[in-house]
Amino acid sequence: MEASHQGPSGVEVPVGLDVRAVANLRFIRQTMERSAVFTSLSGRGAILIGVTAVAASWIASGQAEFTGWLGIWLAEAAVAILIAIATTLPKVRGLETPATLRPIRNFALGMAPPFLAAGVLTAAVAGAEQFNWVIPGMWLLLYGCGIATGGAFSIRIVPIMGLLFMLLGTLALFLPSTLHDALLAFGFGGLHIVFGVIITWRYGG
Repeated sequence: MEASHQGPSGVEVPVGLDVRAVANLRFIRQTMERSAVFTSLSGRGAILIGVTAVAASWIASGQAEFTGWLGIWLAEAAVAILIAIATTLPKVRGLETPATLRPIRNFALGMAPPFLAAGVLTAAVAGAEQFNWVIPGMWLLLYGCGIATGGAFSIRIVPIMGLLFMLLGTLALFLPSTLHDALLAFGFGGLHIVFGVIITWRYGG
């Protein structure tokens, strides 16, 4: 049975199946566009980032000076960025259309403000020795904010991961500093590995 709509004169005009099919295809395409961003990012890349973060946490925990500790984690951040780029670009190259690039752009724009804030605050706090203890919690909290806001343009598990990072960051701000390296390992290491496995398994690598 064909659907109908009101014509200009108030008379119902039948809507053909071809029109309904086009509308359905448009809905499916829009849904795929909204969920495409994280299926085009790499779960395997997240696993690699998690592994390097665990190693960085172990090495950093053995540093006698704060500057050495900070240097290890900044190096880890650079490595993580390189891994993310190297593992994402091969998947994106095969999907370079406005439909797939738009959600990726939205994801990046959502992440950018918290990440920029983390960089500025790290530069400010690192120079004040009495406030160095806030850095691990600040990193986890702002990283989680970035993932959660960027994840609004992605699949459901992404903002969940962001919220878990924010929870860890909040705990780090109130727990003794002796636990900070473990929390960083659990967050940047464990959460990346767990969610990387889920993305690889459910969303094709």
